[in-house]
Amino acid sequence: MKVTKAEIVISAVSKKQYPEDGLPEIALAGRSNVGKSSFINKLIQRKNLARTSSKPGKTQTLNFYRINDAFYFVDVPGYGYAKVSKKEREKWGQMMEEYFRFRETLRAVLLITDIRHEPTKDDVQMYDYLKYYEIPVVIIATKLDKIPKNKRDSFVKRTRTVLQADPQDVLIPFSAETGEGKEAAWSAIEKYLA
Repeated sequence: MKVTKAEIVISAVSKKQYPEDGLPEIALAGRSNVGKSSFINKLIQRKNLARTSSKPGKTQTLNFYRINDAFYFVDVPGYGYAKVSKKEREKWGQMMEEYFRFRETLRAVLLITDIRHEPTKDDVQMYDYLKYYEIPVVIIATKLDKIPKNKRDSFVKRTRTVLQADPQDVLIPFSAETGEGKEAAWSAIEKYLA
């Protein structure tokens, strides 16, 4: 997909702030610091539309990015970061639950994992949650450039195994550094926008 227009529309904390133009939405879920912002920036060829931060747990809202006036990427708060109070985490949990379960324009969720590490309990929980509510999921395993080429298959297999991923679910190894996996990511996303 050629992206000619990309803008952040709103950082929402509740559904009354969500855009109401009915455009399809692709959400991105993943641990804090897993590379969701870098993934968005790489896909849309912009250096820093989605703000990356060295401080994990920075995204505390649902960030709606309108792409080509055709659909939204929705970046949800990263999970599994310890330096956030329990109360704050509960608030995020409610906000995400409300979004994932009741948002009619949500077409699919990109579950962003770090290929270098085994998926965490939080990753597995998020995957199971999406499957339970029958929300289509595409697994994006980032930081591919950090893995030697001859070991990639075993790392991909490990990610699938730990998540107990459905064989039908697409898993895309991806690098925001090199752009590897970008075309595959776009074709997976476009299926849900058709």
